[in-house]
Order: sequence, then structure tokens, then C-alpha cells
Amino acid sequence: MENLTDSHCFLAPANEPVVMPSLPSGTGSEIRTSRVALRRNRSRNVALGFLAACFLAGCGDTTPEKPAAQEKPALAVPDDVQSAADSLLGKETTVVLFGDLAKNGKQELLAANVVPKSTKNNLPGTIVTRAVLAENDKGQWTEILRCDEHLKNSKGFLPGTPIGGVTGWRLAYEQDPEKGLALYFTPLKGAVDTHTLPIGVRFNPDTKRYQSLDRSYEHFLNEAASLSTAHSNLR
Repeated sequence: MENLTDSHCFLAPANEPVVMPSLPSGTGSEIRTSRVALRRNRSRNVALGFLAACFLAGCGDTTPEKPAAQEKPALAVPDDVQSAADSLLGKETTVVLFGDLAKNGKQELLAANVVPKSTKNNLPGTIVTRAVLAENDKGQWTEILRCDEHLKNSKGFLPGTPIGGVTGWRLAYEQDPEKGLALYFTPLKGAVDTHTLPIGVRFNPDTKRYQSLDRSYEHFLNEAASLSTAHSNLR
């Protein structure tokens, strides 16, 4: 066994307590190896403690900025689609949707005269005065559904449309990957939300046109020739 001097036994700095067994065992090389490992552990612990204290003291007090909320990109509307919408509703027309909306292989557009948000229009949702659905038939855009004072298609008035003229509607929609586009029109009375149930409209593959739905939003209703009949059909 090697003879160890006091300097070998106390290699740690003077300001650090030395924690060693009172009677170390093993060969001299084993004892030295153990002490080197102990010093390395102490150095690592001191470094970690410094970093922790630095963090708590504010070394890393810069709060990372939250990523900016990504705005929904504006709908890129082809010129021919916008031109068709303008011809149907005028220049102040917003193309809301376009594409194979009914899932029947035909291109359609949904356009509306949207009322801008203001102190006079603070109702939730999208408020419109008029809206149309049009279908591209061999390059020609043909209107297939209209929402103005009433709801109607090429066959007549849709059940549920109010007898009195409506000046504003809340427009909502959803797109089903199989059934296609479903529209929900809620008639409004001026700037007042009347809490009327929405009138659901969807493409009927049997009749090949958009028709209104019953209150379960599952069954189609036939068009009516008069407003009184159209209104009562949904009651």
C-alpha cells in the first residue's frame, strides 16, 4: 500500500467541507479515485446550484413572446367567380364559398351582401341582406337559390320563410364531406335578434336542388307556390 500524506487526504478547497469516511478502506489508488469522483460531484452540484440561483434571481426573466395568432387567410377568389357574384348581387358582394359545395361534381358559389360590423350592427355572426347560390353549367353561372326578403329556389318559396319581408338574415353554414353544404338562415327584425330558429337548407340529391329542412334538419320539405303555404309548412 502507498504511504499517503495529509495533503493527499485533503485536496478539496479550504472553504468546502470534506466528507470522507473516518477510516477509508481500499488501496491508495482506489481511495484517490473515490476522492476525485467526489470532487467532481461537488463541482457539478455547485454549478447546478449557481444556475438555479441565477434563474430564480432573474437571469432568465425575459418571458418568451407568444407566437402571434395566425389570421385566417382571405379566400382567394378567381376573377370569373367574383365577376359572376357581382353580376348576381352587385359590386358590394362577398364570395363566401365556392367549389363543389353540394358534393355532386358541379362548381358552385355562395355570395352575399354582408353588413359590416358597426354600432348599428353589433349582432353576433355574419349578417347579410341578400345571398345567392349559383351553379356553373358549362361555363355559365346560373342562380339556384336566393335569399332576399324571402327564401326561394327555381320551384318556389322554401317552407319556413316569413310572410313579411325580411331585411336582414344571420347566415351560418357547415360543410359535410359526404352530404355537402348546409345553410342556416335566421331572419332578423331590423337590428334586433328575434331568437327565431334557423331555417336549414341543403342540396337534395333526389330532386337535384336545394330545399329547406324540417325542424330536425333531417327531412326535406317541398317548395310552396305562395308565402302563406311556405310559412305554414314548417310549423
